[in-house]
Amino acid sequence: MSKPVKNMMIQMYQQQFADFDGALLIDIRGVDANKNREIRAEFAKKDVRITVVKNALAKLAFNGTALEPLNDLVDGPTAVVTGGESVVTVARELIDWAKKVEKLDLKGAVMDGMVFGPEEMDRLSKFPTREEAQAQIVQLLLSPAGQVIGAATSAGGSIAGILKTMEEKLEKGEAIAKVN
Repeated sequence: MSKPVKNMMIQMYQQQFADFDGALLIDIRGVDANKNREIRAEFAKKDVRITVVKNALAKLAFNGTALEPLNDLVDGPTAVVTGGESVVTVARELIDWAKKVEKLDLKGAVMDGMVFGPEEMDRLSKFPTREEAQAQIVQLLLSPAGQVIGAATSAGGSIAGILKTMEEKLEKGEAIAKVN
């Protein structure tokens, strides 16, 4: 391949992968054409793109980007999977597909600078998505806040009740007894 063609491909990869802070690598070698088309069609519905790359050029394109940590995993036939809701949801779906399609191999992923090798893909798929994490944080924040507000209002209600009783007794001229 001539140098101008290589440079053009590197630029194409850089443009294609520039906006992604995470991606997954797979090996689809040995997957028959019909199954390959089916996988790609399913992922395309979810705005996920599978791109078979030339390794040396992909590594050059990844340099200086969020995908640079993947360079160590780019070896042998490689396809880069990008897009979708999140790297976690795509990993979940790829794991499901890998169970159905024996020849589909998961090579690794990068998410927020963290690299996951082939043996860690299952762990990645168990991470909460950004939306799930936000919901968990809101739930955690609201739960103690609700408890604090409940305690303050019930304690405040008790104190207010005690003060009201003391005020009424004092107005009537009654003595206030110490409670043990």
